[in-house]
Amino acid sequence: MNQSAKSYSPLQVALIGGAIATTATMSVFGPAWTRAVRASLTLQDSPKAIVDQVWQLVNHEYVDGKFNQQNWQATRQSLLSKEYSSREEAYAAIRVALQTLGDPYTRFMDPQQFEALTSQTSGEVSGIGIRMELNEKTQRLTVVEAIENSPALKSGIKAGDEILAIDGKPTLKMKVDDASKLIRGKAGTPINLRLGRKGQNAFNLKLTRANIEVPTVRYTLKQEGNRRVGYIRLREFSAHAAEQMQRAIRDLNGKKADSYVLDLRGNPGGLLQASIEIARMWYDDGGIVKTVDRVGGSEETKANRTALTNRPLAVLVDGNSASASEILTGALKDNKRAVVVGGQTFGKALVQSVHELADGSGLAVTIAHYYTPAGTDINHKGITPDIKLDLTEAQERQLASNPDLIGTKSDPQYARAIAILSNNNFAQPPANQPTRPMSRAGDLKF
Repeated sequence: MNQSAKSYSPLQVALIGGAIATTATMSVFGPAWTRAVRASLTLQDSPKAIVDQVWQLVNHEYVDGKFNQQNWQATRQSLLSKEYSSREEAYAAIRVALQTLGDPYTRFMDPQQFEALTSQTSGEVSGIGIRMELNEKTQRLTVVEAIENSPALKSGIKAGDEILAIDGKPTLKMKVDDASKLIRGKAGTPINLRLGRKGQNAFNLKLTRANIEVPTVRYTLKQEGNRRVGYIRLREFSAHAAEQMQRAIRDLNGKKADSYVLDLRGNPGGLLQASIEIARMWYDDGGIVKTVDRVGGSEETKANRTALTNRPLAVLVDGNSASASEILTGALKDNKRAVVVGGQTFGKALVQSVHELADGSGLAVTIAHYYTPAGTDINHKGITPDIKLDLTEAQERQLASNPDLIGTKSDPQYARAIAILSNNNFAQPPANQPTRPMSRAGDLKF
């Protein structure tokens, strides 16, 4: 690993993605290195510049220094010996070369894919701020929610409004993804919608797009018997997830929540730093995660006495709780800070760094392996909940068809968590519960 790469910790630049990995924008090579390659690309006017940039990044960072038993130097010679008639042809060659590593998380993204990934984990979108769905009965795009502080909410758009046209283009039977592409755009640009609302004639509405913080944390206070339960659902670990979680816990503390349910079901992961910051909100002392790079260099991250609550906590997980979700779950479980309820988690214990390449495309490279505070390797295995409770297919269909039932007594996993929290024998976890020492890096198995 070269000197510039060593100057950054994996915890500073890394991302944790789930089944679909998300993004971080910092490159361990730094902006100067990227600008130099961009200048090289301009001068050479050749797709080979991108091909070589990808090879160099993998060569310096990839967690497996043996490159899955591939001759990585020979791969470079093969890649650069070819003539590429277009960037698309070079992109295809890059993807073939990366496949030989046998790691689905080390992957190349074209400029559109990289932009989408960057937008996802930034926790922001440029648009009008609505959630929408295609109504199965009417086959019309229907507003599910207007996001707080968005142009849509400020202009009076309501849940249930039908989007009949976007900038004059009819939307009947239009897919949600296609409509999203039309609605999103540069902040400050105008967009015209034709809306239908029950009891009113169709009307036109002109809005101006803006940058909007996407809510990734949803929470509410529930009275469950004699318990005041703060229910928090975290959808992904975006750049705004930690600050949103902090607001949620503080608000629920102010409302006298005496216990919490943290719902990580379906959460595919996101930014590593977000998972660390959120873990620190729940306990004062103990390990959070340990990362080990390809040369055995390790870094252990711990709580730092900044917990916001020590009230009893239950965590809900399932097979789609991955990566950063598993870091948080493993930290809470190993520190005996929470009881974990639900299904076996996904099982991804790899850390990626994400780089913007010279032409706007991107590369995610696996740079480290992570372990829970107790030294457990969950890769391909996942975390086993304290209370293992899988939903039946019928229960999954019921919750999928009626999302309002999630986090209610009609949600079997939530109901079990409430029963555990309400049990008089449930001991409140000590805030300062230590974990057993981590294994040394030399003892860890890859």
